Amino acid sequence: MRGGAQGQLMLGADGHIYVVKFQNNPQHMRVLANELLASRLAVAAGLNVPHAELVEVSGWLVDNTPELEIDLGRTRERCRPGLHFGSRFAGGLMPGQVVDYLAEEQLLEVKNLAEFAGILALDKWTANANGRQAVFTRRQRERRYLAFFIDFGYCFHAGNWSFEDAPLRGVYYRNDVYRNVTGWESFEPWLQRLETMPSESIWSAANEVPPEWYGGDLAEMETLVEKLLARRSRIRELIEAFRDSDRRPFPNWGSGAREISSGRWNESRWGDTMSGRVN
Repeated sequence: MRGGAQGQLMLGADGHIYVVKFQNNPQHMRVLANELLASRLAVAAGLNVPHAELVEVSGWLVDNTPELEIDLGRTRERCRPGLHFGSRFAGGLMPGQVVDYLAEEQLLEVKNLAEFAGILALDKWTANANGRQAVFTRRQRERRYLAFFIDFGYCFHAGNWSFEDAPLRGVYYRNDVYRNVTGWESFEPWLQRLETMPSESIWSAANEVPPEWYGGDLAEMETLVEKLLARRSRIRELIEAFRDSDRRPFPNWGSGAREISSGRWNESRWGDTMSGRVN
């Protein structure tokens, strides 16, 4: 598969196809931990991400599959047997269409286009140091696509496990997906779910990550989770930094105020009065 982690498209014993990232990928072993943890947080927030699994790859399979190797530039090495990260392939086994680019007209008709605001909130919370990646799928005889958000390996700054915030990091490269953002109400219900996510849910997601994916240092994982918990209160601040950047991603910010019958902008913390309009 394309991408710096050099994932492999593999058929699992459960009958599903997975994009598998190996522990000895060229980016960092911790990207597997990042993928699983961030994917679980995205699911908890109600965002559309591929199902994530732990995938066991046997030594026999590696030895008997020439394609299972890592390109390191001047050298190549075999993929390491063991426990790896698997993201279910968005296209599935049935014939259909999976693309990573849509023309503007098709992009604006994506079924869950509003979720780009939600995934932005998650990427800012987790300090995703990469651009937001998405693929688009549709079934045969369907016209509109559905977005799946993929690739969380550079959350927490990849192998660094640090939070280095910058306005233009962790954002989708096309402003078209943010065209319908009119204010904080456009980020609901996902923003509220992230800001109020129970600490137990976050710890539970972290506990699913195999310790071997981060060198078995439980203290570092605990520090990462504690920082995540503390950052929930900063998500809006980080979105504002993107909003106010030279890129000007939200051209219609504030236009929603005219739709409120009272004529006043609702500054409530959760935007309760508007959240029902998003879905």
